Amino acid sequence: MHRAADIGASKVPEVTLTFWVIKIAATTLGETGGDAVSMSLDLGYAVGSLIFIGLLLATVLAQIRAKTFHPFLYWMVIIATTMAGTTMADFADRSLGIGYAGGSSILFALLAASLGVWHWSEGSVSVASVVSPRVEAFYWITILFSQTLGTALGDWMADTNGLGYEGGAIVFGVALALVAAAYYFTDVSRTLLFWSAFILTRPLGATVGDLLDKPIEHGGLAFSRFTASAALAAFIVICLLLLPQKAGKHPGESTETS
Repeated sequence: MHRAADIGASKVPEVTLTFWVIKIAATTLGETGGDAVSMSLDLGYAVGSLIFIGLLLATVLAQIRAKTFHPFLYWMVIIATTMAGTTMADFADRSLGIGYAGGSSILFALLAASLGVWHWSEGSVSVASVVSPRVEAFYWITILFSQTLGTALGDWMADTNGLGYEGGAIVFGVALALVAAAYYFTDVSRTLLFWSAFILTRPLGATVGDLLDKPIEHGGLAFSRFTASAALAAFIVICLLLLPQKAGKHPGESTETS
């Protein structure tokens, strides 16, 4: 148990439909934005990874040091994790030659280890418990691994398994629908369902992002990566302005509504 002095206000948003809409848009932006830097600018996956890791470290430190929930800052960190995840997964799968299956297996093991250590240390991996700097560090490490894994899974499904980008998006969309059905119609652990949905939105975003910017002959719609990224960023900003978010409650707060 944490001392009372260690527990502050939650700095992660309440999990609502708006949260998932923005999450899918952010993960799609991560795919198009990551590819824009590493491929369109021809910087390569290694340099792109270093750039986005630097952005991630800066935004995570700002997020952890913040005293209250700031929606724009929170989603900047999410976008940074998904861009870093895109270039890191591509570097491992393609530049290092690990391949999609190998890369996905390694990343799944890292994600499982992150969740395991978090649970062992804190007794819970619920987002409702993200109310201290230490737990927040676990939270962001887990998210980074989940975003990187999602990139590898999305590419593996679309490329290696021959489903194409539309087919891959349908597969992950159906999987998310099943998670949503489990939420509404079963008593399955809400924490398990949250992390399942969080992980699945990343490969959905990866396949949708590839669908938007890949050449038509490769099964894409051939939008410019920069155009697609700008449109997605604008959509996220509009959502944050028009659909205000509030911080989620932590276990010590009352769950009664006023």
